[in-house]
Amino acid sequence: MRVRHLLISLALAGPLAAGALGQAATAATAATAATAATAATAAGETGDGSGVLPQKTHFDLQAHRGGIGMTTEESLEGFAKAMRLGVTTLELDTQVTKDEKVVVNHDRQVSATKCRDTTPVTPGDPMYPYVGKYIKDLTLAQVKSMDCGYQQLPGFPDQERVAGFRMVELKDVLDLVKAYDAKQVTLNIETKVEAGAPEQTAPRDLFVRRVYEEIHASGVEDQVTIQSFDWGALNVMHRLAPTWPLVALTNYDFLQVGRPGASPWLGGVDADDFGGDYVATAAAAVPGLTALSPNYGFPQNGTVADPGFRFYPDRAMVESAHARGLKVIPWTCDDPATVSALIDLGVDGVITDYPNRVRQIMADRGMRLPKAYAPR
Repeated sequence: MRVRHLLISLALAGPLAAGALGQAATAATAATAATAATAATAAGETGDGSGVLPQKTHFDLQAHRGGIGMTTEESLEGFAKAMRLGVTTLELDTQVTKDEKVVVNHDRQVSATKCRDTTPVTPGDPMYPYVGKYIKDLTLAQVKSMDCGYQQLPGFPDQERVAGFRMVELKDVLDLVKAYDAKQVTLNIETKVEAGAPEQTAPRDLFVRRVYEEIHASGVEDQVTIQSFDWGALNVMHRLAPTWPLVALTNYDFLQVGRPGASPWLGGVDADDFGGDYVATAAAAVPGLTALSPNYGFPQNGTVADPGFRFYPDRAMVESAHARGLKVIPWTCDDPATVSALIDLGVDGVITDYPNRVRQIMADRGMRLPKAYAPR
């Protein structure tokens, strides 16, 4: 408990990358937020040609893994920086350890690109080295022994590295949001059940129950949405918490259109029974569904400038979802021109590695900006 409170205190104080560098990064973030706020004010006064005032618009700016383009992914420092910048939603992933603790991490198998071993928890530990093991086979102590801030993540040259970072528990992130008194921030929490290879993550019912218990005990459950590629996990969560908003993640391949039988990702529903239509399939499969979260386009990491690129959430999908009262919030788009095109298609938000970039786009368009929080 003492260690967890220390982590939260450090996150409240600001990033820890390296002394003056961390302070400079914090100042740069504040400057970005100030610039965005000024642009938004100007847009509200002069208009951007759309005829829509900023206070009449809403767009869900989601910081993917806390904003991995800005800070070491899924660190308290990263989530804190995103709240100081001003985002609508903190997007994060969960895994469940061997001793049933809920940790915040994207990868079911510990990645050597992100983490390195330090020392075994006990002498002669047969599980050591821990890197490369599945989190469901490791205890919390084993998970926390690894240094997951030893290098900047390749492909993210602007990422501030949190040196010596250890994976945090879900309760730590929930406590951080409470410590910031960030009542307008949503936590979009993914249950990373691997439906295609269930032996690689904790059993679905156990996984979902433990995530539910941590959120339910937090006091901020009204600020939570639950997302998953495994729609069966969403159904389990709906049984535990019938009022919690649910988000059906997918990429097109997971629908398994034209293949016999139901995809293991769709909770027992066969997309072919709905003509392969993502919107109709998800609406039928997931009670409590409030939003759809598809990959933003093909190829998966393409941009509007690429020959042959096309959006997955096209205007027809958006209109179909809206007709059913569902929002569309695609993942994970970082290219400014592509984000702008998605906004023009009418999507309700975007999950992005660079919330600073998207916030600037919103400011330039005169859109309503999420509240920026300061540590209390």
